[in-house]
Amino acid sequence: MISTLSSEDTIVALATPQGVGAIAIIRLSGKHAIAIANKVFAGKNLEKQSTHTIHFGNIVDGDEVIDEVLISIFIAPHSFTKEDAVEISTHGSPYVVKRVLEVLLKNGARLATAGEFTKRAFVHGRFDLAQAEAVADLIASDTDAAHKVALNQMRGGFSSEIKALRERLIHFASLIELELDFSEEDVEFADRKDVRSLIEELRKVIAGLMKSFQLGNVIKNGVPTVIAGKPNAGKSTLLNALLNEEKAIVSDLPGTTRDFIEDHLVIEGINFRFIDTAGLREALDKIEAMGVERTYTKMKEASLIIFLFDLAEETPESIIKEIEVLKERGVPFIAVGNKSDKASEKQIAPLSDLILPISASKGENLDPLKKKILEAVHLDKIKTDQTIVTNLRHYQGLKETYEALDDVISGLDEELTNDFLALDIRNALHHLGELTGEITTDDLLENIFSKFCIGK
Repeated sequence: MISTLSSEDTIVALATPQGVGAIAIIRLSGKHAIAIANKVFAGKNLEKQSTHTIHFGNIVDGDEVIDEVLISIFIAPHSFTKEDAVEISTHGSPYVVKRVLEVLLKNGARLATAGEFTKRAFVHGRFDLAQAEAVADLIASDTDAAHKVALNQMRGGFSSEIKALRERLIHFASLIELELDFSEEDVEFADRKDVRSLIEELRKVIAGLMKSFQLGNVIKNGVPTVIAGKPNAGKSTLLNALLNEEKAIVSDLPGTTRDFIEDHLVIEGINFRFIDTAGLREALDKIEAMGVERTYTKMKEASLIIFLFDLAEETPESIIKEIEVLKERGVPFIAVGNKSDKASEKQIAPLSDLILPISASKGENLDPLKKKILEAVHLDKIKTDQTIVTNLRHYQGLKETYEALDDVISGLDEELTNDFLALDIRNALHHLGELTGEITTDDLLENIFSKFCIGK
């Protein structure tokens, strides 16, 4: 649905999280932002102040003082939105915030819609669409890796690569379009070998960006990691040891965990979603059977399985046999032998090349396990300064571009006429343009910015 709200309005919203805090920041943006703030500010005349200055005074509603505040002034184009903007730092009482918003609305502002500040920044050329989306990713980042990737994209890492590709393609597209204008004279401005070479090079770059999406998705959303094994292998004890808290109930009785328990752990800047599951065995009752079934489901969905063996109870032969079964599943797994403190050297020695021995109850060998976890999903050598695709829209746009470039190669192979080649190249350019916002629709912008928080 296309918004009917005017971009000429002065908008206002709370820019800090809801709830009680030491301070709250209320943001206004628009050509009347400073004038509206000045109407409710008892202090200096804000309309006569310089940009990037801060002023102390009171927010008032008539004769009533609502709060003592600091007001920051940003004069266009030197603001986030490139419009006149004001940030009011109030005390963090929800009541105070409500009253300040009410008095600003009464004096001519309107409430901002979700993402409207960032949308205005995009419309006014502060950054392109891909960079605008990275703002939301930066706000949502909760690990070092997610923060660095989002910051790199917000600074134009992804955009610069896409723009460079598009500019090179535009050059050849213009030459082919020129040939169409001189079609009766049978001239060739674009060498077909050069066109093919460029298209193949672009496909290679785009394929690399598409491949990075798998890694980007992991950085953004975390790695689902299932802890599986037989009852009493120590799965819940391991989860507690990794999290360093008593998250799961631990008991000597088999079958204690009837459903899965999930929590997050950041290892070397990467978010892992550890899932403790019910023990794998022939269930003794209906409820346990449901838990076992859910374990198998989670194992299928997992990016990594930590399969726990009880070194004190299971024989080396049975462990080796089970490892072979795990290999056939095709999901990355780490074979971990728990209770190494209770097992003999005779039990451990035959498995030295197959398992990592640990003692979850004593916290022994957990650091090597964390290292193996990173290695298993190829995140031990991650470089967050490289261009990594984390956004599904970007991945889909790259995929459509790749398919359009495939059509260009097919057209060259089949010696199609220039009008067909030009059509496929324009199609590829269209998809690249949508990525950075050089080509947009109201529906596309509405869909993207509606997912932002209000106040950003």
